[in-house]
Amino acid sequence: MATVKLTSGYEIPLIGLGTWQSKVGEVKAAVKAAINCGYRLIDCAYIYGNETEVGEALREVFDEGTVQREEIFIIGKLWNTHHHPDDVRPEVLESMKRLGLKYIDMYLIHWPIAFKRGEELFPRHADGELVYDDVHYLKAWKELEKCVDEGLIRSLGLANFNSEQVEDVLTHGRIRPTLLQVELHPYFHQRKLVEFCRQRDIVVCAYSSLGSPGTGGIDAGVRSLLEDDALKAIGARHGKT
Repeated sequence: MATVKLTSGYEIPLIGLGTWQSKVGEVKAAVKAAINCGYRLIDCAYIYGNETEVGEALREVFDEGTVQREEIFIIGKLWNTHHHPDDVRPEVLESMKRLGLKYIDMYLIHWPIAFKRGEELFPRHADGELVYDDVHYLKAWKELEKCVDEGLIRSLGLANFNSEQVEDVLTHGRIRPTLLQVELHPYFHQRKLVEFCRQRDIVVCAYSSLGSPGTGGIDAGVRSLLEDDALKAIGARHGKT
């Protein structure tokens, strides 16, 4: 599978399997099927709630000899309730434990916002409004840098950050972010952000690249990306669905 080289020196596969919205009981089979089909990047996150099952799939393909650990690129993400400096390393260790890994290839800050610390994934006030924390993402970033120094993580990135926030990390961080993961597809192309990253040698990783047709990712009233006339015409010219 084709790869792109990161500024950290590691190579990341160009195509990967996102485990978001994978139902518990189904993600294990999905991960194994993807790896058997040639996928070598598995994108995970604490908030997806299925890291343990992903870990089971990884252990089985490793034990079966389908692939070696070094052939698989695993992405993990720090959730909004874990931005406090005291929570970062413990959560990285817990993620490693759930995935059954001795290191994670890349770890992202999932969002540039912090929620109130605690067990609730989306803490809310009585009126339903989210409860935020004032912990700046740079504090979490500096703790993740220590995890890289320790060998728990091999490279760092960001998700859902805008250009100003990315520049903030580039300016004040010790380790450069090598990747930015954002929603990216023909209906949401983000050309300015992509060019911003290209100029700074940051790889852009697309999520929902098919528009999330099965999860309501496209606004109501907008035709599914997979049924778009222009894209279907391009596919027809190339003999592809």
